[in-house]
Amino acid sequence: MNTGLFSSKTCEWSTPQEIYDKLNREFHFTLDPCATPDNAKCEHYYTIEDNGLSYSWRGERVFCNPPYGREIGKWVKKAAESQTLTVMLIPARTDTSYFHDYIYRKAEIRFLRGRLRFGDGNNNAPFPSMIVIFDNNPGSKP
Repeated sequence: MNTGLFSSKTCEWSTPQEIYDKLNREFHFTLDPCATPDNAKCEHYYTIEDNGLSYSWRGERVFCNPPYGREIGKWVKKAAESQTLTVMLIPARTDTSYFHDYIYRKAEIRFLRGRLRFGDGNNNAPFPSMIVIFDNNPGSKP
């Protein structure tokens, strides 16, 4: 068993490729602000060293699977306030402040059925997930 999967040893959960591919067909992403060179979903990406929060996302079509630790609220806030289309894959934590402050009744929410299997993990995640779509740029349709 991957013990890191069920603990706080990691806050990075690699996006399942089939989830990304389906969303990319719909939204045509240009930026992955939370990536490593090994798991980047877009040609244009930022790593943890780059700190994608410190860059403007304007003019991009963003796919964001942020670190799921205490900093996740900063990523949600950035997505909500950026003047661009941003699609996030995040835990379905409807009891959090960031959910109520930035997502609920402000963004499109797609709850995912079941539990995702992230990266090359052998087990499903110990939490439900959701896709959150911030379309803060009405002219951004492909």
